[in-house]
Amino acid sequence: MLVDEFDFDLPEKLIALHPVSPRDSARMLLVGQGGELGDNIVTDLTRILRSGDILVVNDTKVIPAELNGIRVRGEFTSKVSFNLHKKISPSSWMAFARPAKRLKTGDRLVFGQINDQACAASSLEATVSKTEDGGQVVLQFDLSGAYLEEAIKSHGAMPLPPYIGSKRSIEPRDEQDYQTMFAKFDGAVAAPTAGLHFTPELEKNLFDLGVSVEKLTLHVGAGTFLPVKVDEIKDHKMHAEWGEVSSDSIGRIKQAKAGGGRIIAVGTTSLRLLESACLKTGSLEPFCGDTDIFITPGFEFKAVDMLMTNFHLPRSTLFMLVSAFSGQKTMKQAYSHAIKNQYRFYSYGDSSLLSRQKPV
Repeated sequence: MLVDEFDFDLPEKLIALHPVSPRDSARMLLVGQGGELGDNIVTDLTRILRSGDILVVNDTKVIPAELNGIRVRGEFTSKVSFNLHKKISPSSWMAFARPAKRLKTGDRLVFGQINDQACAASSLEATVSKTEDGGQVVLQFDLSGAYLEEAIKSHGAMPLPPYIGSKRSIEPRDEQDYQTMFAKFDGAVAAPTAGLHFTPELEKNLFDLGVSVEKLTLHVGAGTFLPVKVDEIKDHKMHAEWGEVSSDSIGRIKQAKAGGGRIIAVGTTSLRLLESACLKTGSLEPFCGDTDIFITPGFEFKAVDMLMTNFHLPRSTLFMLVSAFSGQKTMKQAYSHAIKNQYRFYSYGDSSLLSRQKPV
């Protein structure tokens, strides 16, 4: 399949730069199995879902993974910035560099004030241990483990998606706005944005209805924002992300499904991890490790019945995923409806609730 088949025109005014308040007042487009469309708001989940259904959310926590610093090469220095996207050891991270052309293996990097010795986290230093294509580098930090984690929190900024960061600067409110209520485990460099629509009140109302919430962890990487630069979908390589879904969670999800409950993935990250957990045996199994699953039309879904997700970029792997889930023709019609009716797009935008298309 050609990437061009997943293109569409989006008016720039529909790109949301801030979330609505309260979070659960966002609009939500319901897409039925037959392609029927319904305009709702997120709180209508209490009307749409039923007792026995189970929502699967991602409890990853976004870290301040955008680092700005100085490259030191002898007596010469240059400003550089990085988006950390995958931890590969207690002291090293893979990162996207800007501008990558200024870096080579062995370069020293300094983040923060190098002359202030009053605080252990006053400076953070690293070495470029490897450079790769696509502006990707491996950073070997001088600190390790918990010391490095605290230093990154001290020096880093919230890594807003480029389609927001290019239009405004990072604001103090983003520290809260770009974190879901389920966030618990540090490691993501992008938010699982479908979860941004939930509030404690909505969760309680769903619980009272008999809808349960199950948690898994997938540390979202910055690769989720990378453009697809190939012509043929089969030539695109996904970046791996680390995830875990426990045996206890799998047991409860299976039990809900066996009892007639629907499995609703809150976000493409939850869906990708659940479907990754099915790849070996064809049924849900505990999972812990990296996944680079690439879901495109023709993929056979094993676990998820419905998907709650925001509206995605044209030509993106995520628009390919929703097209695989609900049907390419259906999703083009749904996005056309969303654009015509002024839905807000992307990370801080509105939501959709998609039904899995019927097997042909």
